[in-house]
Amino acid sequence: MKRWQRAIGQWLAWLLAAALVLQLFFVLRIALMAWWNPASTAFERSQLWHTWQPASTPHVWRQQWVDYERIAPALKQAVLTAEDDTFVQHNGVQWQAIEKAWQRNQQAQQQGKNVVRGGSTITQQLAKNLLLSGERSLLRKGQELLLTHALELLLDKRRILELYLNHAEWGRGVFGAEAAARHYFNKSASQLTRLEAARLAVMLPNPRHYERQPHSPYLQARTRTIAARMGNTQIP
Repeated sequence: MKRWQRAIGQWLAWLLAAALVLQLFFVLRIALMAWWNPASTAFERSQLWHTWQPASTPHVWRQQWVDYERIAPALKQAVLTAEDDTFVQHNGVQWQAIEKAWQRNQQAQQQGKNVVRGGSTITQQLAKNLLLSGERSLLRKGQELLLTHALELLLDKRRILELYLNHAEWGRGVFGAEAAARHYFNKSASQLTRLEAARLAVMLPNPRHYERQPHSPYLQARTRTIAARMGNTQIP
């Protein structure tokens, strides 16, 4: 019995040590991002793997890093208005928004709907996309919250938004503001107009759907709503 207890204790110790090493790895990567521009994220690599095509029909990949100053202020305002309008005030997590999203999801399930709404902030979305898998579990959500706090502690709001805008998905194989602006409007991210920026912001929750349905009535109506509201949104 003592031998088994010792073996279990050693196994748990190794497991705890591995978990701590993983957290340290994540924190070091986030610290490096204060000046290092990552070429890709865990989410982008996962998407590339799942949508890989044979050489005869190569998968098109669009992503080009642009500095914060080369992204139109309109896009920054539009994205924050649509996704996280208190971004500059909160510390990374909006518990009230998470609770509201949970309530909406419960109501949708009771009505037999398959609509899932999230309450994630820009920082939470960045934490998930940068370093985590797309699985849905309490363990992954807990890891996301830890990374969110690390991002807020080690990076400023301007850098967090810069990283987010350069790696957000805007269509099949379309990542980042520059690639999105060129893909949809044939111009650079610095030249986006108010309505163009609002349209891209509205696409964020389900970009591949709106890429296939560019004339969606919801997309057009929501674009006008965001464009009307975004002037009041503060950006870092």
